[in-house]
Amino acid sequence: MPILNQSPLLMAGLLCVNTGLAAVTDVPFRQDGYRGIWFTLGQFSKHGDKYSGGLGTYTANHTPLAVYSPAAQKTFFTYGGTSKGERHLLIMASYFDHRTGTVPRPVVVHDKGGVNDPHDNASLNLDARGHVWIFVSGRGRARPGFKYRSKAPLSIESFERVSEEEMTYPQPWVLPGTGWLHLFTKYTKGRELYWETSPDGRTWTEDRKLAGFGGHYQVSAARGGKVGTFFNYHPGGNVDKRTNLYYAQTEDGGVTWTTVDGRTLPVPLVDKENPALVIDFESRGLLMYTCDLHFDSQGRPVLLYVTSRGAEPGPENGPRAFSVTRWDGKRWRTSMVAETDHNYDMGSLWIAGNRWTVIAPTLPGPQPYATGGEVCVWESSDEGGTWSMRRQVTRGSMRNHAYVRRPLNASDPFFAFWADGDPREFSESHLFFCDQSGGRLWELPYDMPGEAAEPEQLKR
Repeated sequence: MPILNQSPLLMAGLLCVNTGLAAVTDVPFRQDGYRGIWFTLGQFSKHGDKYSGGLGTYTANHTPLAVYSPAAQKTFFTYGGTSKGERHLLIMASYFDHRTGTVPRPVVVHDKGGVNDPHDNASLNLDARGHVWIFVSGRGRARPGFKYRSKAPLSIESFERVSEEEMTYPQPWVLPGTGWLHLFTKYTKGRELYWETSPDGRTWTEDRKLAGFGGHYQVSAARGGKVGTFFNYHPGGNVDKRTNLYYAQTEDGGVTWTTVDGRTLPVPLVDKENPALVIDFESRGLLMYTCDLHFDSQGRPVLLYVTSRGAEPGPENGPRAFSVTRWDGKRWRTSMVAETDHNYDMGSLWIAGNRWTVIAPTLPGPQPYATGGEVCVWESSDEGGTWSMRRQVTRGSMRNHAYVRRPLNASDPFFAFWADGDPREFSESHLFFCDQSGGRLWELPYDMPGEAAEPEQLKR
């Protein structure tokens, strides 16, 4: 499988590349179809790679990946794409038009220049004026990250590069009347958590550290002026021992950080024993993999994650379970959603009043004990106390489905989206979305002869 040092788009002279700050892609290149990036980590054990497959919507620590705009009646989204038959990462942007039920040819916002690693995928959000922002992840200090802004509101026709900087796992949030609060990771001493703020996306504060004791993966969310984040820690800097569950929040744009019940946190957090600790999984011999964070109707955080007994895939490290931990106003409560067969079977959480939904690949797929599986809808009507499987969304698949993502302000039918891929060997990777019930499933067009197309609704 070819891994190019130069993009075929660059070699053909088709892509207008941003080479400096504030450069503009007036006529960006559009791909003639939706093709996700395939990846292998290359860390093999008895039951295969630690994770691999179609990772166009990877990682859980890139969020948000999509936003529904009521003004445009479009869901804007980003994913890690590639050219047909390649493993060359292209940062893509597109939208689903809810009025016409169509998608345009997706735009190449950034060419990663030979990188084949979806750790460099992007996150997406809209500012107060509706400009589409793409935060492209870097990887440690070896590869930089980038911020892009659409030239016009509610448009993907052209983008300008705003900055080039060190950032990994971008999580950009827009606070009403305030501007941006951006959570991200820097490899200063392992994977450490930072934040920065900006009134307009162009002028940013210096990076400030939130947590740094061994290393961390985090998932965050915003509700009004509140931003919450939950994260694990890596004993001795070892990501294969990720454990514990911590939660922190800010309601003043990062000026102060507190526990869920309002106690001020002394940031940066530098010790594993600190007031943000919610669950001590380390003493239970459990690992914790962050998935999604949402807020209930009263603005209280609900955390979705997977636990297991080891980093290597296979039944030996089971049982693995999706669980939610929620704040009920007085204490944290935890309940199990469903068992699963792989540590990286990432899914997402939706909350609408008393209807709580998890959509995730909880059933084994055609490649069991590997990343992803068959996607299912799980529901709870008692604030996450008990869960039942409402529907199996995919079945009889050729390839495992992985990394089911929740758009901000999700609106039917583009309620959840993800990619597929064969974790055992290099394969095509297609992109899918489903409605809230999981009863209707669509595939984005892998090949597009025209400028726009209707996604194919798959028979169930």
